[in-house]
Amino acid sequence: MVLSSNRVEDLSTHACNEEGFELPISNHHDVAPLEVHRVCLPPHKTTLEKLRHRLLEVFFPDDPLHKFKNQTCLMKLYLGLQFFFPVFEWGPQYNLKLLRPDIISGLTIASLAIPQGISYAKLANLPPIVGLYSSFVPPLIYSVLGSSRHLAVGPVSIASLVMGTMLSEVVSYTEQPILYLQLAFTATLFAGVFQASLGFFRLGFIIDFLSKATLVGFMAGAAVIVSLQQLKGLLGMVHFTSKMQIVPVLSSAFQHKDEWSWQTIVMGICFLAFLLTTRQISTRNPKFFWLSAASPLASVVLSTLVVACLKSKAHGIQTIGHLPKGLNPPSMNMLYLSGPYLPLAIKTGIVSGILALTEGIAVGRTFAALKNYQVDGNKEMMAIGLMNMAGSCSSCYVTTGSFSRSAVNYNAGAQTVVSNIIMATAVLITLLFLMPLFYYTPIVILAAIIITAVIGLIDYQAALRLWKVDKLDFLACLCSFFGVLFISVPLGLAIAVSIPSKVSHFKSF
Repeated sequence: MVLSSNRVEDLSTHACNEEGFELPISNHHDVAPLEVHRVCLPPHKTTLEKLRHRLLEVFFPDDPLHKFKNQTCLMKLYLGLQFFFPVFEWGPQYNLKLLRPDIISGLTIASLAIPQGISYAKLANLPPIVGLYSSFVPPLIYSVLGSSRHLAVGPVSIASLVMGTMLSEVVSYTEQPILYLQLAFTATLFAGVFQASLGFFRLGFIIDFLSKATLVGFMAGAAVIVSLQQLKGLLGMVHFTSKMQIVPVLSSAFQHKDEWSWQTIVMGICFLAFLLTTRQISTRNPKFFWLSAASPLASVVLSTLVVACLKSKAHGIQTIGHLPKGLNPPSMNMLYLSGPYLPLAIKTGIVSGILALTEGIAVGRTFAALKNYQVDGNKEMMAIGLMNMAGSCSSCYVTTGSFSRSAVNYNAGAQTVVSNIIMATAVLITLLFLMPLFYYTPIVILAAIIITAVIGLIDYQAALRLWKVDKLDFLACLCSFFGVLFISVPLGLAIAVSIPSKVSHFKSF
């Protein structure tokens, strides 16, 4: 607003008291004149320039090349190494003071990663040893490429469930085990390629299509399905449906009641109660985080000893059996890159890759916020993608950052990603020397460990908050939940992706 000079003079000769009455000013020459600033219109931009500016805001909001300006060639090379390999950032400052908490954290999460790795491989319908392979190579690669200090890498329940569901719908893992294994490794390769491509082309905003509301419903539905699938192990059954819907699973459990083993049921209930109790104690009192971290391995050891000592009287309890010793065998020659099942492998890889990436980045950002440091989302995508690409060539399946193991890693006092190296070293020792000890490990213990791990995915408090805050978001949550339960896991994920756009459309009215 521009004022005339006369109006400025009039304003300068009068003032108002607190009651609003006008008071004269004795000397108007003492009052500083008001400054007048001209506001210019922004420069005209062409449509092409506007598009370029918008693309830069979307893809390069952090200006990743600003560090390289006005630097020598040698410094640019060093900064480039730091950019692509974050180990060059924290490595030179690493010392023995940081090593002690990292060793404690690494050994703690190893005690959780070993039984969970075996369990999640069974969840993906893969040999148990593949779960241990997947807990060895990927953490080592992430420790060089990753930017999160607390992310504990390995197999996770949701990605395992999705991979097992999508592959077993077309290929039987019992009748065609070699083909199934080939498709699992190939799906892992395509998951890694997809994840690394998102990071390289800075397309991380794509995962934002998975809204919080629908993810709550999807995770809860998947947790219920995973838990019900463990009825086979908890009841000691031999014949069980490979379908993932709630009706076929319950029908299969009651149609084969003659296969139920009372020894297995008793052992399963006892150890499940033990695992849930330690988890509840650790949740209420974070100082006792080590209880829930150590309880899975303690359950494996104790149940194995019981079965080994009572093997003559425990015929009804199924065990893991022989697991081969040794490091990860190469699997590049097992990649299925041509044939009628290639589209299935690509689709499975992309779906499981999206879920793994969503969980890994969410977990990494959560703990980075607690410790007030930055996690580069695009670097994380490239790190997770490259470790899955390397894992597909070393007998591993899809891995990412696990929330439960990362929480244990954080509470145990991890300072850097070296804790992943310590964990991988513990898994290496297990692979080389301790595999015969798992011969008598009962399968029911693996089922109990899976149930305990996935039950935390049922976030009913978040669903209640959605009901109080936004009824449409709550409806989207319910649609995703029931889509997983009654139709299929992949369709439930499709609902989780598609419904937010519909909800936002209705909100616009």
